[in-house]
Amino acid sequence: MALPSRAAAALLLLGLLGSAAAGCPAGCACGGDTLSCGGLALPALPRDLPRWPRHVNLSYNKLTEIDPSAFAELSNLQEVRLDNNELSAIPSLGSAASSVRSLHLHHNRIRSIEASQLQPYVTLETLDLSFNDITEIRNGCFPQGLHIKELYLGSNRISTLEPGAFDSLSRSLLTLRLSKNRITQLPVKAFRLPRLIQLELNRNRIRLIEGLTFQGLDSLEVLKLQRNNISKLTDGAFWGLAKMQVLHLEYNSLTEVNSGSLYGLSSLHQLHLSNNSISRINPDGWSFCQKLHELILSYNNLTRLDEGSLADLGGLHVLRLSHNSINHIAEGAFRGLKNLRVLELDHNDISGTIEDTNGAFTGLENLSKLTLFGNKIKSVAKKAFSGLEALEHLNLGDNAIRSIQADAFARMRSLRQLHINSDSFLCDCQLKWLPQWLVEKELQSFVVATCAHPESLKSKSIFAIQPESFVCDDFPKPQIIIQPETTVAVLGKDIRFTCLAASSSSSPMMFAWKKDNEMLHNAEIENFAHVRAKDGEVMECTTILHLRHVTFAHEGRYQCVITNHFGSTYSNKARLTVNVLPSFIKTPHDITSRTGTTARLECAAEGHPTPQIAWQKDGGTDFPAARERRMHVMPDDDVFFITDVKIEDMGVYSCTAQNSAGSVLANATLTVLETPSLLHPLEDHVVSVGETVALQCKATGSPPPRITWLKGDQPLVVTERHHFTSGNQLLIVRNVVLEDAGKYTCEMSNTLGTERAHSHVSILQSLGCRKDRTTVGIITIAVVCSIVLTSLVWVCIIYQTRKKSEEYSVTNTDETIVPPDVPSYLSSQGTLSERQEVAIGVDTQQPNGHIDSNGEKGFNCSGTLDLNFGMGGMCQADAGRCPDVEAPAVGCRQPKLCISYNKDTWKTEDMADGMLVPDKTGYGLPVACTECSGSTDSVNAHASPKDSECCPESLKTVEKPHPNALSSKERHRKRGAGTGLLRAQPCNGIASGKRVETDGTLYPSNHDRIRPGGAAGAPHSPARTGQDRLDRWAESDNMKFNKSKCQILHFGHNICLQCYSLGTVWLDSAQTERDLGVLVTAAERSQQCVQVAKKASGTWPVRNGVASRSREVILALYSALVSHTWSAVSSSGPSV
Repeated sequence: MALPSRAAAALLLLGLLGSAAAGCPAGCACGGDTLSCGGLALPALPRDLPRWPRHVNLSYNKLTEIDPSAFAELSNLQEVRLDNNELSAIPSLGSAASSVRSLHLHHNRIRSIEASQLQPYVTLETLDLSFNDITEIRNGCFPQGLHIKELYLGSNRISTLEPGAFDSLSRSLLTLRLSKNRITQLPVKAFRLPRLIQLELNRNRIRLIEGLTFQGLDSLEVLKLQRNNISKLTDGAFWGLAKMQVLHLEYNSLTEVNSGSLYGLSSLHQLHLSNNSISRINPDGWSFCQKLHELILSYNNLTRLDEGSLADLGGLHVLRLSHNSINHIAEGAFRGLKNLRVLELDHNDISGTIEDTNGAFTGLENLSKLTLFGNKIKSVAKKAFSGLEALEHLNLGDNAIRSIQADAFARMRSLRQLHINSDSFLCDCQLKWLPQWLVEKELQSFVVATCAHPESLKSKSIFAIQPESFVCDDFPKPQIIIQPETTVAVLGKDIRFTCLAASSSSSPMMFAWKKDNEMLHNAEIENFAHVRAKDGEVMECTTILHLRHVTFAHEGRYQCVITNHFGSTYSNKARLTVNVLPSFIKTPHDITSRTGTTARLECAAEGHPTPQIAWQKDGGTDFPAARERRMHVMPDDDVFFITDVKIEDMGVYSCTAQNSAGSVLANATLTVLETPSLLHPLEDHVVSVGETVALQCKATGSPPPRITWLKGDQPLVVTERHHFTSGNQLLIVRNVVLEDAGKYTCEMSNTLGTERAHSHVSILQSLGCRKDRTTVGIITIAVVCSIVLTSLVWVCIIYQTRKKSEEYSVTNTDETIVPPDVPSYLSSQGTLSERQEVAIGVDTQQPNGHIDSNGEKGFNCSGTLDLNFGMGGMCQADAGRCPDVEAPAVGCRQPKLCISYNKDTWKTEDMADGMLVPDKTGYGLPVACTECSGSTDSVNAHASPKDSECCPESLKTVEKPHPNALSSKERHRKRGAGTGLLRAQPCNGIASGKRVETDGTLYPSNHDRIRPGGAAGAPHSPARTGQDRLDRWAESDNMKFNKSKCQILHFGHNICLQCYSLGTVWLDSAQTERDLGVLVTAAERSQQCVQVAKKASGTWPVRNGVASRSREVILALYSALVSHTWSAVSSSGPSV
């Protein structure tokens, strides 16, 4: 059964083939499912077309119309080719049109596209209407329901595209070709074809691409706009083409490419811009093309590549710049192109870049191919290709290369092909390395190099010359002898650069000058030559570049280039800097301001380089306003302000503008006005008849006030007894009379106003007195006696005061008594308070407030008594003295109370009743330790009867020992039985006893202090216990207190009559706090002082310790900071 079945199938196939062959029209070719009747010049369709073909080819005939009935039986028809006929409209294929997928109608005479003609082609996918006579594409030409994917409308006469003409094909159209038409303008949003992939608009007449023209082509990948007349791409011209990968813009009239026109091309891979008129590459033109792989800029008008012009193309792989006019490549022009693989620079003019510039190819570390074919290169510098370590292919062909410096290709370790073709080589000693290196690298097969000099080697290949034949007998290539020098010029002046070169060749030398690596074509150049007949004939040529009336445009680097037949030589680059002297555009002016206001000074200058502005006051830099932070400079303005103007701000302010060309100066005077005021208030005066009175009116103000004196509100009548100092600030009236009494007015006036001050002068009647010597002597003796008696009274007062203070000191308490007359803020800050004015009351105080000393009524002291004990113990009294009339600046001062003592060394020979007697070098106020029993002071009432007390006592130096005095040996015998206290005389200020000399000081040693007769506290007192602990610690650490390195300041506690000393410095006139403590300055503090202070701080209940703002350290200290301080302070300090 198998064989009959196969036979039946074969018979059926033969029948079908026979029927196909039998149904093929005459002259046509039939095969498979294709019927081809093309090229027969048929005027009409063949009759009886078979039913079986799917592909019918009727091209290249003379058909003018199509009979639809001829295709009625072709139910399987899919492709119809009717191109190259004479059809004038889209034909109708009857019922067969519904199955046709591809309809080719190009090269006919179709003039329009009608929707009714395309309506039957419901399955059509490809429609080719190119090379017809279609003139417009109207809205509605393509009916709804078509599924055309490829539409070819190229090579027609289309000049108008109506918006929305292709909207009906938006769901299917993938390719649209409109090339070679007459389209001059593309309407905005003309293509709403979201599925379109390729759009061809090349060879039209488009001049301008407006923004958003291609919006709606979301899937477009290829856009061809070459061979139009596009001269400008507006911003956003390609907005909406986010998926486009290839853009053809070659053969247009573009002059530049900016970033706005390429905005939105984030996926662009290839950009074809060749054969345009681009003369400059905008550095920011590529910021939106980060994925660009290939950029073609060949056949343009580029003349230079500036630094950073391609920096944004970090992903670029291929850059084609051939056939331009590039003659300058800046150093770093390719920086950023780290992924570049191919760089084409053929047929440019970059000889200077290769011959002289260093680092032109920096940044191309991955470049593998560089072509420099036909660039007029005559020599290759040593560093011309620095940065091209990965280069594999280098083409230097069609360049008349004459010399290559040694190791010019040494860094190209991956070089595989080096193309050189030159017959102009200068075969001297400098070329000896080249043939050897080429052979070692196996690159000689790509190099054709023959010699042109010397004559003996002319036309010989460099590979055929022995190494010893490469010699340097002359220097035919020019050598520069004098280089141009860097110059600084003043604006408007003439300058010149000079360059001298020499050559042993007779070949004429040509000169050129470059500025910033670019040739100067219209420069004023002066050339001259002469022959130097030394060591043979040598041609020397000099070229001078003249620059007239230089401006800032002339600034740059200048270089001379000297060329002859054997090559070019480049000089060093000389920089020209043009400066302009500073000149003021805002000059400060004199101003007048009142105190407390704001003064405004402005100053601005121009120049080149920009001048720096500086201010001075009175020729210096001492600005009171700056020190007090009252000066404010505006950072973006030319003004500075002085706020809260004061008198000291007045002066001459100088504004200096300076740059490298020089400096200029402008002055402005600031005048400060101030209303008149008194520096010291006027005082009332009481004088006797015949005496002299001085009235001082010291005034200040700006301008200086004019002083006028009035008496009784009337102008002062000046007599020979009235005298004035300069400016009337001091009025002196001699031999006053009763009529001189009254109110005197000082009137101070300036332009801001007038102020008045008054003083009352009282005149006392003269009582008359004997002026003979006897009377004067009696008065003098009386005054001296009064002073002595008063001093004794004050010594007694001091003794009683110190006694009471000692009674307080033996009281065992943990509280620190803060003096009521010292403010707490002074104690906390560690500063010195004001001198305290005190009034000391005595038993015989009179109702009128005077102090009656020792009951003598005739000796009165008005005001506050100021007693100062000098080195001899004498106290001077100052009771309201007034300044001399010849010293107008000195005023009267109120007297103060002060008792002084020093802390120098005491010499004692023995002790008598516990009394320490000062030697002849001692101090006026000695200190004695005594037992003041029976005291009724309230503070002492709480003390234990056995506690020791120390009271200060003012003593006179005595010659005889006291009857109760003990010898040194007797004291040693009684050491164990004593109470630790010394006997004392009553506190009456007078003590008798033998003067004692000791080897100690006023501050006894540890050994002396702990003896029974020593000046220490009670054996069981906390002070004694703590002090012993401190002493043991100091001795175990081998510590000795050094007074010279750590000065001690002993303060009396609330003692009005106690003055202080700091080391050897008296503080009787200083302001200090009245409290017990120690002051250690930061500058004089030693490590021992710090350790002792720390130990004392841990031993005693230290309170109120502070650090002052002056970086001094004050520690509140009770009795004993170290063993040396106990005797001196125990009599006046608070108890612990």
